[in-house]
Amino acid sequence: MLSLLEVKNLTKTFGTFTAVDNISFSLSEGEILGFIGPNGAGKTTTIQMLLGLIKPTSGSVFIFGKDMAKYRNEVLSEVNFSSAYVSLPGNLKVWENLYTFARLYGVKKYKERVSELVEFFEIGSLFNKMYGSLSSGQATRVNLAKALLNKPKLLFLDEPTASLDPDIADRTRKFLKQIQIEQGIAILYTTHNMMEVEELCNRAIFINEGKIITQGTPNKLIKKYGLQDLNEVFIKIARDI
Repeated sequence: MLSLLEVKNLTKTFGTFTAVDNISFSLSEGEILGFIGPNGAGKTTTIQMLLGLIKPTSGSVFIFGKDMAKYRNEVLSEVNFSSAYVSLPGNLKVWENLYTFARLYGVKKYKERVSELVEFFEIGSLFNKMYGSLSSGQATRVNLAKALLNKPKLLFLDEPTASLDPDIADRTRKFLKQIQIEQGIAILYTTHNMMEVEELCNRAIFINEGKIITQGTPNKLIKKYGLQDLNEVFIKIARDI
C-alpha cells in the first residue's frame, strides 16, 4: 500500500524536557492507525508537528511523499484535523463557520457539500446557532463536519467521539469505516476508548513519555501481552513505565 505519512526520528524538546523522543512510524493509504497513550504521553505534540503547527527539534515528516517543512501549504490542502479540544470561532454561526472553511479549502459546490455533512451529523437544527453557544457534543459534530469538507486523503482525529452520545458515536465510527473503504482515506486516530481502537483501527501504536512502547494490530497486541482486551494492555503499559 502507498504510504501517505512517513515520520522519521521525530523529536521535540522544550528546554530540558523531551516531549517526543525519536519516534518513527508510517501510515498507509486506506489505513486507520490508533495513536494511543495516557495523558501527557506526547500525542498532541506529535500531531502539532505533523500539522506543521510547531517545528520539530529534529527528525522529519513526509506527507504524500513531500517534506512537510517545505511543502506545508500544498500538503495541507488534502489534509484535515478535528479535535474534541479545539474550537471553531465562537462568534460565528454554525453555517458561517462551515461555509467559511469550505471556501478556504476551495471546495466546489461547497453549499451542497455542507448540506450533505449537516444531514449526516444531524446538525440542521444548529445551523443558525452561534458556535460558541453549543454544547460539547454539538460542537464535536460540527467539528467533524468541518474536518470532512475537503474530502481529505489524510485525516487527524483527536478523540473525535469523546463528547458524543452512544448513538452518534456509533454512527460516526461507521461513517469513518465507510469513507476508509470507499475513499481510501488514511486516519490517525487518538482516543482513550480502547473498544473503539479494536473496532476501527488496523494497527495501533502505544506511546508513553514521548517514546513508542509497542505497536501492531489490536489482536496481536492483546496476544503479545497475554491479556483479555486492549483496555488491559493500555493499563499495563501505562503502569509499567
